[in-house]
Amino acid sequence: MIPGGGQPNMQQLLQQAQKMQQDLARAQEELARTEVDGQAGGGLVKATVTGAGELRALVIDPKAVDPEDTETLADLVVAAVQAANENAQQLQQQKLGPLAQGLGGGGMPGLPF
Repeated sequence: MIPGGGQPNMQQLLQQAQKMQQDLARAQEELARTEVDGQAGGGLVKATVTGAGELRALVIDPKAVDPEDTETLADLVVAAVQAANENAQQLQQQKLGPLAQGLGGGGMPGLPF
């Protein structure tokens, strides 16, 4: 056994780490459930992804479909998915950013930040 008050500090650190881990897991679950959209071509192609970046839906307006120009349609699909993923990354920053700051900026001894 360690005499004195050394034990409560370790207990407190473990509790704080456990709470941060639980908060992070909750935020990640929420991101996986939340859907965000991106679009291209003035809304001709719309993509929906989860906050975790999983593609869930792709809607293509029939006006975007030209059998003679499939390259443009492919470009619109890529652009819509990229836009949706950028929105998902912003959502991740909003949800996970404060937790990352808590992990790094918490002033835990021995950590360089």
